[in-house]
Amino acid sequence: MSPIVLLSFLIGYFAVLIGISYVTSKGASDNSSFFIANRNSKWYFVAFGMIGTALSGVTFISVPGAVSNSSFGYFQFVLGNAIGFILIAFVLLPLYYRMNLISIYTYLEKRFGYWSYKSGSMIFLISRTIGSAFRLYLVAIVLQKFIFDSWNVPFGVTVAICLLLIWVYTHKGGLKTIVITDTLQTVFLLGSVLLSIWFISDSLDMSLGQTFEAVKESSYSKIFFWEDFMGSKSHFLKYFFGGIFVTIAMTGLDQDLMQKNLSCKNIGEAQKNMLTFTAVFVAINIFFLSVGALLYMYAEAKGIDVTALRTPDHLFPEIALNHLALLPAIIFMLGLTAATFATTDSALTALTTSFCVDFLGFTKKQNHDDIKLIRTRHIVHVAFSVVMLLVILVFRVINDDSVVNAIFRAAGYTYGPLLGLFAFGMANKRAVADKLVPYICVVSPILTYALDSNSLEWFGYAMGFELIVVNAAITFILLLVTSRPGGGLMMDALEEAEKVRLKKAAH
Repeated sequence: MSPIVLLSFLIGYFAVLIGISYVTSKGASDNSSFFIANRNSKWYFVAFGMIGTALSGVTFISVPGAVSNSSFGYFQFVLGNAIGFILIAFVLLPLYYRMNLISIYTYLEKRFGYWSYKSGSMIFLISRTIGSAFRLYLVAIVLQKFIFDSWNVPFGVTVAICLLLIWVYTHKGGLKTIVITDTLQTVFLLGSVLLSIWFISDSLDMSLGQTFEAVKESSYSKIFFWEDFMGSKSHFLKYFFGGIFVTIAMTGLDQDLMQKNLSCKNIGEAQKNMLTFTAVFVAINIFFLSVGALLYMYAEAKGIDVTALRTPDHLFPEIALNHLALLPAIIFMLGLTAATFATTDSALTALTTSFCVDFLGFTKKQNHDDIKLIRTRHIVHVAFSVVMLLVILVFRVINDDSVVNAIFRAAGYTYGPLLGLFAFGMANKRAVADKLVPYICVVSPILTYALDSNSLEWFGYAMGFELIVVNAAITFILLLVTSRPGGGLMMDALEEAEKVRLKKAAH
């Protein structure tokens, strides 16, 4: 496919997003619109837009590519994700709404203290920056290979162009713009994966019914893995429970995705959003795994040497852009671009929100929408774009694995202490040694890394996605050992306020 055609498509795509940004941010570029969309988002827009944010380019490319190694084993992880989303809807969201939070890490300040609050916020900033950089890296290597290499454009310039385009359509409207653009991008994402199945089926001279039957009967369709619990990373229990806790940490304790939920009018609409999102999330992952099986079947039928690819992540773009017709190639690029930028735009907005609220104290200012604060927010937004660029360039040098694995491994180390902090705060009413919390949040990942590196040798046990549970457990234990009774005054006040609210509602 001609690089100039792909570049023209990319320019047209961003022209649409910038047009939407102009309309949504017109007359509403204050901090309230940027941070929480004035708490006026429609739950169905949020639910639909979250699909694109949660799936990202990782799901679009890495999940189909990983089918060769683990068949449909990734679906075990997805089932755990679904349970995690339900727990978020009925455990975490009610807490956030009762406390009327903008940044969810404010909970840690009220429950534990200043240093715990800053530790939680810093963990998010590091975790989300790394995770979002991984995701943008994935689409950047595709754009580099199939577009910008033709003009010898350096990889760093390719990434910088992507981040500049994202900044252009998000810097004014923030979340208010993203709720709309992510909805549109999710339409592109879902349409792309469904049309990709149809195009590949047609290339293999099969009807859709024959296609799904062929996938079902193929060697790639195995879902559940029960063999060798100790030595295998793909065992059902490891994937399933890892999926639950990764979801709670990466979604429920993540300012990015929770910021969208908190923009709904009330807790009821936020919960409808989460449950609707969960159902669609599970279904669409089945389609992505089916695409993966079809890609390998197509490669086998057409004599494509998949072993020659640098990574399985290249399989989908290789077939879509070099072996299918023009329209399937454009549809693929539409889906990939939508998936990746739906994730990165909201991440930059959430990172900006967290830093402005948690470290610069915007919500504690007398006038949240002072022109100086808005200018500061713009500077922070640009700064995080630059940081993400640098992280991507470092990852470009050291990465040698499928991005989907890299993201969830990184999440196990970075989000683990955050999961431990929230779990400890909600499980009991003890007070932590607040000044020790930053050190605990550093020590826990180090101990986890030592266990992960040596668990097979020491215990004959291969650690998989449950690494985040181990990390959180170590954090919890260290908090417990250094804690003392009598730190639950805020929890008592919340419970009392909830009793009063329920009593009034009953009358």
